[in-house]
Amino acid sequence: MYRPGAFAVDEVQALHEAIRARVLATLAVADGDGVQFAYAPVVVDAVGVFGALRFHLARSNPVADILDGAKVKVSFLGPDGYVSPDWYVGAGFVPTWNYVAIEGEGIATRLTGDACEVALADLSAQEEARLAPKPAWTLDKLTPAKLTQLLAAIAVFTLPLSRLEGKFKLSQDKSQSDRARVMAALARRPDPRSQSLVQAMKTVPSR
Repeated sequence: MYRPGAFAVDEVQALHEAIRARVLATLAVADGDGVQFAYAPVVVDAVGVFGALRFHLARSNPVADILDGAKVKVSFLGPDGYVSPDWYVGAGFVPTWNYVAIEGEGIATRLTGDACEVALADLSAQEEARLAPKPAWTLDKLTPAKLTQLLAAIAVFTLPLSRLEGKFKLSQDKSQSDRARVMAALARRPDPRSQSLVQAMKTVPSR
């Protein structure tokens, strides 16, 4: 993706943290008809240089039939929102959009056997942890027959990443006073998306 220097983020841990905050991935893979897309929540594994993703699709999803051994590109979108020129100190600015975007790629491998159940358990544990103090739902609450039926209905994959890069366009190219005014204006908005964008802006300094 186009990444001006002020917005480029390559620190792997920071990218993993951003993915874990917004785990729904857009997956893109080419076949004879062009580019096919699928959408799946992921578990991030801190292995190798860039990490790996585990995810599953419905076995009936046509994309599941072409992923094994295929080059897959993956995209994540974090907090985003409109920035009004009226929020800056000076004049002459134009409207813009602040956002967090992450892209990666790798060769997908289909998992088999116990690794499929482990992937499901890890994904549910990851998301159930966000619901604490609710007691966590676990796979052992399913009957063996139901679990077998569930595993038969999905295709589970791992995607070791050969590339991972981020673009955190969060007003780093603006002055400290302008960034402070943008964050203050967003903080006054009641919607959760604006509040998430403020928190993201606090994690990056002006450059």
